[in-house]
Amino acid sequence: MKQVLIKTNLYRPALNLYNSVRQLPQGGRNILRRVKGAPDGQPLPPAKLIFTVAGTTNVEWFLHTGKLAFETIRDVLEKNGIPLGSLGKVLDFGSGCGRVARYWHGQTAQLFGTDYNAELIEWCEANLPATSFAVNKLSPPLNYGNGTFDLVYALSVFTHLSEDLQFAWMDELRRIIRPGGLLFITLHGRYYLAHALDEAQRGEFEAGRPVVVHSNFSGSNACNIYHPESYVREKMTKGFTVVDCIPEGALGNPRQDVYLLRKNG
Repeated sequence: MKQVLIKTNLYRPALNLYNSVRQLPQGGRNILRRVKGAPDGQPLPPAKLIFTVAGTTNVEWFLHTGKLAFETIRDVLEKNGIPLGSLGKVLDFGSGCGRVARYWHGQTAQLFGTDYNAELIEWCEANLPATSFAVNKLSPPLNYGNGTFDLVYALSVFTHLSEDLQFAWMDELRRIIRPGGLLFITLHGRYYLAHALDEAQRGEFEAGRPVVVHSNFSGSNACNIYHPESYVREKMTKGFTVVDCIPEGALGNPRQDVYLLRKNG
């Protein structure tokens, strides 16, 4: 159905209608969570913003998966001998409305967040003051100096970029990471062969080529790219060393593959 709506130019109107309906009173746990607030005491984004980044207005899901995503980053780093306390500056690339950024509250690292949706960043700036947020464009550059960050993480960002943009952003993130610094990304991998791709697309994937669906919607959830591991290692991560690869390891972005990369030099 989603692909039909896209082909008939009805996807965005349908999305807006669905968003409006989902914001009507639903009762139950979602309203209760709104009344009680988040367990960490930080503000909750409006339903509209949660839907923009997550495709749902479910507050419980938003909070739970954000926590899982933060814990995945922490656990993969610690598994590879990198405690969170050793990090200085960290960038949440594609920070949305702070689904994961909110869980860095209380950590010693200095957190930055950037997203190309100005409405999301405006909310974050007003409600998550512990993090320094900025708006970026769909294409590089970012307004950070060379070698600024010890860690950049991009959760389900490269899953929605056309191939040319993904290479441009990999170059830009490598620029702003210090030598020996880290990049943590999550991608659509082999799990999606049986769940999202047709026979011809599966053939492309098995041949080691990425499969891009609706590249004209790059930067939105309507665009999806599926990454074979061989392609990631041989083409996508030039200038980095693959420290760890965990198929389906992104607990906060279920079934996506995790890659931890270290900048060479």
